Amino acid sequence: MDAMTTLCLDDHASAAQALAHHPDYRILRRLVPVDHFHTPEAIGMTRVGVVLDVETTGLDHEHDKIIELAIQRFRFDDAGRIVQVGAPRVWREDPEVPLDPAIVKLTGLTNEVLAGQTIDEEMAVHILSSADLIVAHNAGFDRPFVDRRLPAIAGKAWACSMAEPDWLDLGFDGRALAHLVSQCGWFYAGHRAENDILALLYLLAHDLPDGETVLAKLAERSGRQSYRVNAIDAPFEAKDLLKARGYRWNAAMRFWSREIAEADMQAESEWLMGEVYTGYGEAAMIPVSACERYTKA
Repeated sequence: MDAMTTLCLDDHASAAQALAHHPDYRILRRLVPVDHFHTPEAIGMTRVGVVLDVETTGLDHEHDKIIELAIQRFRFDDAGRIVQVGAPRVWREDPEVPLDPAIVKLTGLTNEVLAGQTIDEEMAVHILSSADLIVAHNAGFDRPFVDRRLPAIAGKAWACSMAEPDWLDLGFDGRALAHLVSQCGWFYAGHRAENDILALLYLLAHDLPDGETVLAKLAERSGRQSYRVNAIDAPFEAKDLLKARGYRWNAAMRFWSREIAEADMQAESEWLMGEVYTGYGEAAMIPVSACERYTKA
């Protein structure tokens, strides 16, 4: 009788451990709430972070509304280790318009569940204002909604765990939160804000092969200055070139724009002068820090 046969069928932990050591199996464990990921003895100074996720009535930052906001404060040290995790806070809010059936299906939230609900604005602002860094797994989507709903916290430093890490270089494939977490050995029920922030905490705390955490990589990347390149007055006929290079059209300001690393400034300027402006005009390069990054402007 082999070792697997002798395991008690009710001893799930032992069974999982045995399977985990077999090359033909991968084991995923359900995420559970935690109050820390590493020993409380911090390395160096500590800072406050907040993980955040929103569910909304749609994708339009100007007209759609937040229907669920989840935030959770944590404390991390100079090594990017999460040494303390606070309680999650989750609020729902009545958008005062009927939900699209697709949103109901995606989130599980209904008009009846949201009726009369509102975000505790004072508490939400208090927690978010205490953060040295707000982390979301699609900050380009979440931040404009939060800045519009809670203008008192505008100007805080944000980081995007989806866009900023070089996931391929870190040994992952894909960028979706559930997929990344599964590659760390965990699973959870997605598409609810409270579950997503717990998953994000686990992802940030994950130890990489080089000994650093995902959070350490993200905090370092987020702290670098980048530049928003505004291709003001670019010729109309250059639109396909700009789009192919990653520029996006700003309909309100009527120019093409993209964000680049500081190290890429000279090469981008030379490309614009040679391929777009051809000696007539130049782009504006605006410094961007974590405090401005992912704003709608």
